[in-house]
Amino acid sequence: MADVEAKKEIIKNAIRGIPDFPHKGILFWDVTTIMLNHQAFQYTIDLFAEHYKDKKIDVVAGFEARGLIFGAPLALALGAAFVPLRKPGKLPGDKISEEYKTEYSTDKIEMHVGAIQPGQRVVLVDDLIATGGTLGAGINLVKKAGGVVVEAACVIELPFLKGRDKIHGTDLFVLVEKEGL
Repeated sequence: MADVEAKKEIIKNAIRGIPDFPHKGILFWDVTTIMLNHQAFQYTIDLFAEHYKDKKIDVVAGFEARGLIFGAPLALALGAAFVPLRKPGKLPGDKISEEYKTEYSTDKIEMHVGAIQPGQRVVLVDDLIATGGTLGAGINLVKKAGGVVVEAACVIELPFLKGRDKIHGTDLFVLVEKEGL
């Protein structure tokens, strides 16, 4: 069994960089290639699960789209509920929402009313933290529902964009740091 740093290196090496996507001058870190490598995908979930196993997590909330991919198996590993945080128009029924700014645009996330109950302990999961807008909106949304944000978790952090500054007061657990723009 590989040690933690070896696992992180396998995860890091499974991520590909795509230049000039979605805009010229942007280096996009594509985590979908982690799922092409079963070992890297398993290590990603294992490292998240190991980190959260003793934190009494009730709910894992995953952001559309790639946060859903990592959040759902983490919820199963922890024996927790899974709540999808979706883009507008994707969820039926009553919803609550939060608007936010990304590095590219203004957007909104939604979740079902009642998906998170007051006092439930929640970890937010996304593939990457860049400027922190998406995670910040998720934190606000969980709090709006009465949930307690235990921490946020991302596969990748782009530290030079200072996304942690937007989620002050919420701890962030990251597996890999990447550079580039």
